[in-house]
Amino acid sequence: VQLQASGGGSVQAGGSLRLSCEASGSLLGGWARGWFRQAPGKEREFVATIKRNIESTYYADSVKGRFLISRDNAKNMVYLQMNSLKPEDTAVYYCAARSRPGTGYYIHDVHYDYWGQGTLVTVSS
Repeated sequence: VQLQASGGGSVQAGGSLRLSCEASGSLLGGWARGWFRQAPGKEREFVATIKRNIESTYYADSVKGRFLISRDNAKNMVYLQMNSLKPEDTAVYYCAARSRPGTGYYIHDVHYDYWGQGTLVTVSS
């Protein structure tokens, strides 16, 4: 199973970017998919997650109302639409997939089984 993240880039504050993450292999979309990010000098942090069957979503408070996570199970894709970007959103963004069923929302690294390579988002003021 491989995850390939793309869509990062440089934007000015207030701008938008859309990240994509394609899953290949036997993941079958994954029980849940998530996005995390790691800013320079900081630990990786949760951004957003979406479940497969009921399409429920959960966001970090810092991005709630600005970011939107979505998925296309037929294409094994997950997306992160990022609007009203702020300089503090600058980070390497990682997509993740969980293959195990479960309950609740998956907001920690250990909840996920597969990780993409990361894509850099830079927001200038």
